[in-house]
Amino acid sequence: MAIANDTDKNNSDVGKVSNHGFSLVEVLMVTLIIIVLAAIGIPSLMSMVRGLRTAGDARDLNGTIMQAKMRASSDFARTRLYADLSANTFRIEILPSGSAGWTPDCTGTGSCNQFLSRGVSFGYGSLTSPPTNTQSALAQAPACKDDTGIADIANTACIIFNSRGIPVSPGNSPYPSPTPDDAIYVTDGKSVTGVTVALTGLSRVWRTEATGANWKQQ
Repeated sequence: MAIANDTDKNNSDVGKVSNHGFSLVEVLMVTLIIIVLAAIGIPSLMSMVRGLRTAGDARDLNGTIMQAKMRASSDFARTRLYADLSANTFRIEILPSGSAGWTPDCTGTGSCNQFLSRGVSFGYGSLTSPPTNTQSALAQAPACKDDTGIADIANTACIIFNSRGIPVSPGNSPYPSPTPDDAIYVTDGKSVTGVTVALTGLSRVWRTEATGANWKQQ
């Protein structure tokens, strides 16, 4: 009789699921692992996001520069990339032959300005050396001129193309000098990305860490 009772007891336990949960130690261990993985991964993720932002802005600037160059040739006019270094915006402006002043080149009723990404600004930090075989000295493109062609517009940089798509110096001269030193640089504080324009009008995109000028063409 005793043996039968034990068998019945064992059979009644078959199929039952334990209701025991995780212990406090197990929960703390999993939490600690998650915190460690986050501490390792989040800085790398943020660095990658910043790099994507600066790279995207550089591509936008390069595309706008090329658009300005083509527009100059197609319209037989001077065009320029106008960068507002304080507002972190840029746009294309055009000066048709015989016109009294520069006008933004865009359609619609909205702003013609394009904005840099959040956390990105014009500049090159503490760097002092330009990319190889580009500028004679590291600098943003010259300041934009007002409609008189004489006075500089503060906190601006302009890359100007003549009607043949050649980068030229700012001013109101009917025959401005070609210039090989034009460039626009943006930074997120960790890296610097720049677009340089050669004497032929060829543009190239470069990138380096902000800690040292080790430029790599993109």
